[in-house]
Amino acid sequence: MLSENSGAGRPLSDGDEQVDQGDQQRFRTDLSRAERDIGRVIDPGARALVITGIMLVLVLTAVLPWVGGAPGWQVLAGQADPALGIGLLPRLFSINSAIAGVLLGALALATRRWAIAWLAAMLCCVVTVEGVIAIWSRQTAEAGEPGPSFGLFIAVIAMGVLAGQWLRIVWSRA
Repeated sequence: MLSENSGAGRPLSDGDEQVDQGDQQRFRTDLSRAERDIGRVIDPGARALVITGIMLVLVLTAVLPWVGGAPGWQVLAGQADPALGIGLLPRLFSINSAIAGVLLGALALATRRWAIAWLAAMLCCVVTVEGVIAIWSRQTAEAGEPGPSFGLFIAVIAMGVLAGQWLRIVWSRA
């Protein structure tokens, strides 16, 4: 037989029910907070290494010629020879690829936040289209102006692959 002090078999008093309901409410709050926190982070897994490698390729294209003999870093800094007539589109692509492809990508990998990865995916898609338009603008340049060089082609391909990798990571969380 159970002793009266054990409390087994006796109904809970009103005070005990309130404590149990308070504990349950705190538990539900903690559980929903943990669920939100888990939903905000990404785990790129092996794709993180692929993304890092593509970002390295993107950085290395800065030393390759983009337009005529002007390397990517000169196009980015605006220090290319004015006689080349590089124009706005290759420069815009170089700036945006550095921001979206390298800086935002590194921030997304470091913080592992879904929102930043989503922003990186969307911006990489837009910058890839900018790169294709930059190549097209150089191919349709006036006679005597240099066309696009292989560094610009490699940079656009790298941005496209980077966009695809970020989209796969973002869609895996959706």
